Amino acid sequence: MDIESRGHQNPIKKESWRTVLALAYQSLGVVYGDLSTSPLYVYKSTFAEDIHHSETNEEIFGVLSFVFWTLTLIPLLKYVFVVLRADDNGEGGTFALYSLLCRHARVSTLPNGQLADEDLYEYKNDRNLSADRIGMSLKSTLEKHRFLKKILLILALIGTCMVIGDGVLTPAISVFSAVSGLELSMAKHHHQYVEVPVACVILVFLFFLQHYGTHRLGFLFAPIVITWLLCISAIGVYNIVHWNPRVYQALSPYYMYKFLKKTQRGGWMSLGGILLCITGSEAMFADLGHFSQLSIQIAFTFVVYPSLILAYMGQAAYLSKHHVIASDYHIGFYVSVPEKLRYPVLAIAILAAVVGSQAIITGTFSIIKQCSALGCFPRVKIVHTSSKIHGQIYIPEINWTLMVLCLAVTIGFRDTKHISNASGLAVITVMLVTTCFMSLVIVLCWHKNVLFAICFIFFFGSIEALYFSASLIKFLEGAWVPVVLSFIFLAVMYSWHYGTSKKYEFDVENKIPINWLLTLSPNLGITRVRGIGLIHTELVSGIPAIFSHFITNLPAFHQVLVFLCIKSVPVPHVRPEERFLVGRVGPKEYRVYRCIARYGYRDIHMDDVEFEKDLVCSIAEFISSEGRGQSFEAVEDIDENERLTVIGTTSTHVDGIRMCEDNVRPNRNTEMVEISSPEVPRKRVRFLVPESPQMDLSVREELRELMEAREAGMAFILGHCYVRAKRGSSLIKKLVINIGYDFLRRNCRGPTYALSFPRASTLEVGMIYHV
Repeated sequence: MDIESRGHQNPIKKESWRTVLALAYQSLGVVYGDLSTSPLYVYKSTFAEDIHHSETNEEIFGVLSFVFWTLTLIPLLKYVFVVLRADDNGEGGTFALYSLLCRHARVSTLPNGQLADEDLYEYKNDRNLSADRIGMSLKSTLEKHRFLKKILLILALIGTCMVIGDGVLTPAISVFSAVSGLELSMAKHHHQYVEVPVACVILVFLFFLQHYGTHRLGFLFAPIVITWLLCISAIGVYNIVHWNPRVYQALSPYYMYKFLKKTQRGGWMSLGGILLCITGSEAMFADLGHFSQLSIQIAFTFVVYPSLILAYMGQAAYLSKHHVIASDYHIGFYVSVPEKLRYPVLAIAILAAVVGSQAIITGTFSIIKQCSALGCFPRVKIVHTSSKIHGQIYIPEINWTLMVLCLAVTIGFRDTKHISNASGLAVITVMLVTTCFMSLVIVLCWHKNVLFAICFIFFFGSIEALYFSASLIKFLEGAWVPVVLSFIFLAVMYSWHYGTSKKYEFDVENKIPINWLLTLSPNLGITRVRGIGLIHTELVSGIPAIFSHFITNLPAFHQVLVFLCIKSVPVPHVRPEERFLVGRVGPKEYRVYRCIARYGYRDIHMDDVEFEKDLVCSIAEFISSEGRGQSFEAVEDIDENERLTVIGTTSTHVDGIRMCEDNVRPNRNTEMVEISSPEVPRKRVRFLVPESPQMDLSVREELRELMEAREAGMAFILGHCYVRAKRGSSLIKKLVINIGYDFLRRNCRGPTYALSFPRASTLEVGMIYHV
């Protein structure tokens, strides 16, 4: 996969209608699998115990009215027409909104931002300077108060934790509801012994398939979901025409009033079941990066939405004429399916449930990757399963954790009632977080009138708060599951973020001034050895304390020294031509450089071979441009003694320096001059630079020295820090740092770039941090 050549903008906006329709077709299989299977369990969950279906049909018509208006207001009005527009340069989801706010209001709690980052294309692409006075006041308030920054971070983490909880509960309820059709073909006291084992087998098979990647089965997803939508809409039309053609009258909001008036507290509690009709709506926003706004809007508005409305109306029409049967089977989906079609529909429903579960599992992988990139989740192994779609990933540890939790929920509850209570609370919490973030986006990012933001949060927040209260009241009946899961994941994520922040603050407070480096000379016993030494640091300026610790105990360092910082910036992608910031540390003869490699939270890190080549070439390009006196866009760093230059990757150097190893020479039309070194009995490295009479001899000498150092090899010096709470810290801080963060650090994976370097070339320097 040519990672560096992928577009930095959302290319779909300029595509033809044919491409948009093709994406809309594909989105049906990836985005809407969960939402389209909701008719399997909505009515059954609503009429579980809180209310009963009477012969007056006021209950079933009231539920239908609630379902219709909920589908219309939340997925259609809120998400399709408003939230989808709040994309982060084409990316969506809870963390995309948080990233958007971090750029506009500087509310990030990790202080590694630079002025240079604000010049990134995707950072400033949506910048609008016409902010009103209220917006500027709100921005200033958020930036001044650290407490408010923590509140925003915790909100983002809660939304993320609920998405993870949804990844546990959605497969369970979807698959269990799909196989519940077996209850119509066997005795009531027998089917419960069949449903749970069958559901567990399907779930194990589903999670086992994850390591193959969705791209291998993707061509099946859209046809399955389309077949399912056509099936339920056709059955809905049949039931409407055959049983109750006047069921459309129940769409009036008046039936919601009659429903609540008659059922009162029971009707309010049953709203937790009605809520399940919008399960999967968040996926429209979360999967935005794979498609486009227009394609998702077309697919939902013209295919998914009418199919679901017809399906729910058809079920209501059938149940309005079959009160006794409905009561016997607790108003399940399959009772409204004609008897001759039940087994084919059962098979399609199981396939659709698997597809819907696949989408939420993949979405869970994606949001965990985003959290990990921004320092809010311990490092995990990320496997890219597709060479074409960067968002299709697989995380083994998370996959098997979700499978174990999903099986535990299925076996522990054994019915859709408790699972639906749990799933409803997880879904509505994510929507509430999105509503809160959207109100801030409207003011801070879109610069709209604050009244518009107030109306947005009041209107949609009131609806979602009603459903949230109905779900929370069933805490002891299953809703405790997402709360417990979220608490566990929130503790893990916040402990990791808190420990990471404290570690970075310690690095900043204890960094070594550049003047200390200037005092190092051979007279003090410091020797220079051949090769390139890469000192990994989290700092974007200054010299890390780990380096002074290393020099104190081993007074030698390499002839070329590079302080390497690999940082994530709050944008989805960083363009190849903006990848590196390169500068010089100290005098020219010291041969000490700083290189900051910037990645977005959706970027794929380059492998070790390409990264080493790009790193060396970017330093060579910096030396060459500095010698010509025609540097690239120069930006001031935080440290006044340093000056960094934006350098792209090798693929962006059209007429720049190329590195050639062994005897391979690229075929180029540009006149090139070879800078070589004496023959050495190891892999030969050469720089091919554009022929230029302006190149100074000192520049050629520095390039030759860099090339010789590359031939001698690269060593990666990695700090191995033990973080401990300092004396006098509170008990909570000691628990979080000494137990929580230390346990996560010891058991999580190392940085990807550290694992890619050969172990024989890696030197770990241990140091204790008292934070």
